[in-house]
Amino acid sequence: MSRLVISEDARSLDLAAIALAFNEIVRLPVTMRSARFPGVRVEKGKVLDNEYSGPVLEEVIRTGKSIRTTPKEGAYRGIPVSVAPILVEGRAVAAIGVVDVIGTIDIPEVFGAYGDVLKQVSGKVPEKK
Repeated sequence: MSRLVISEDARSLDLAAIALAFNEIVRLPVTMRSARFPGVRVEKGKVLDNEYSGPVLEEVIRTGKSIRTTPKEGAYRGIPVSVAPILVEGRAVAAIGVVDVIGTIDIPEVFGAYGDVLKQVSGKVPEKK
């Protein structure tokens, strides 16, 4: 019987299948590591690094809290990431992260002209509710 186990002792080979599945779903770079061992960095359906760790993954495991930030160092330096702990009995046994595409979008810039676009296309702006 095959099974996946995520524990604080999970190695990169243990985590690769999960990281690859997340990568397939979200089509974004995914990183994952356990509390005691480096993990994986996955992009475009391939494991690029099977000894991966990053400062945000490490902080999330240390604190047990999710973090959205832009790292100042590591493979994703200067790129917004979102990382969450995998908690078992209140302890972070692992962490998984993705590049945070929402963090890369200038929301006011994208949606700021929304009213003008509607006005141009339909001739009127919908009422606010």
